[in-house]
Amino acid sequence: MSKGLVTVFGGSGFLGKHVVRALVKQGWRVRVPVRRPHTAQELKVIGNVGQVQLMQANIRFPKSVERAVEGADAVINLVALLAEAGKQNFEAVHVRGAENIARAAAAAGIRNFVQVSAIGADSESESDYSRTKGEAEAIVSQIIPRADIMRPSVLFGPEDAFFNRFAAMSQIAPALPLMGGGETKMQPVYAGDVAAAIAKVVGQGTTGKTYELGGPRVYSFKELMQFTLDAVDRNRFLAPVPWFAASALGFVGELSGKLPFVEPFLTRDQVIDLKSDNVVADDALGFAELGLKLETLEAIVPSYLERYRKNGQFHEGRA
Repeated sequence: MSKGLVTVFGGSGFLGKHVVRALVKQGWRVRVPVRRPHTAQELKVIGNVGQVQLMQANIRFPKSVERAVEGADAVINLVALLAEAGKQNFEAVHVRGAENIARAAAAAGIRNFVQVSAIGADSESESDYSRTKGEAEAIVSQIIPRADIMRPSVLFGPEDAFFNRFAAMSQIAPALPLMGGGETKMQPVYAGDVAAAIAKVVGQGTTGKTYELGGPRVYSFKELMQFTLDAVDRNRFLAPVPWFAASALGFVGELSGKLPFVEPFLTRDQVIDLKSDNVVADDALGFAELGLKLETLEAIVPSYLERYRKNGQFHEGRA
């Protein structure tokens, strides 16, 4: 029996695909608004025939957002940027986009709402990414007080932007950079577990809580780089990079991102974020309160980093 219709903004992204699968398993009908629907056709085969619907919408345009939430019983906002590009900037997407979605949902009488943010979100942050994430939380909570805020740590999974990035770098670079010496703490979490948490709070009906979602173990950045090298069986130097030099690397990354079809490998804003630990606060609600068991980094990541080994699945020795 269907639980109703849920609109998932950002459903075609890395985390979004996991969320759509989790919702389908629970029996929801899922509507996924996408700027270019032809790029997300694979979502339509996740559920039964007609269970996942694609439609054209852009969160920067309120009218298209209103159409996307029409008739929905719940709304989830997953849309986020790691780096800015033209009109797709943090202010427009994280803040104004979230506001457009929340206002449209409120006008439609929808109170079952999930806003996906990030650990470290803070309207006073020096990082534009974290600042706008924090501003979005405040705006959404003001418009829909019953909205739940989900703050995941670094996500991992087959299409992640963290382990894949550094594994690919190890193929061509003699060293991997340790920003600020690699002491920053992180709590990587499996995207499927975050999706399960989102689906659970939507299934229960949101109540205005904030959850911080981190994996079962905390690592230093240096430990994660060494783990990546071990997974791809490559011997590379781990080079400490002082923060001022990391910022210069970020500037170079931003320049590279101005080239057509090139994503920046690093930005100055990301360097600012890397200065702060990305772990669950001691007093935060999290997976334990939701009764969910977690996948470990060691059980998931090596399987999809195998392709970065010297001979892929046929690799026999350290490169």
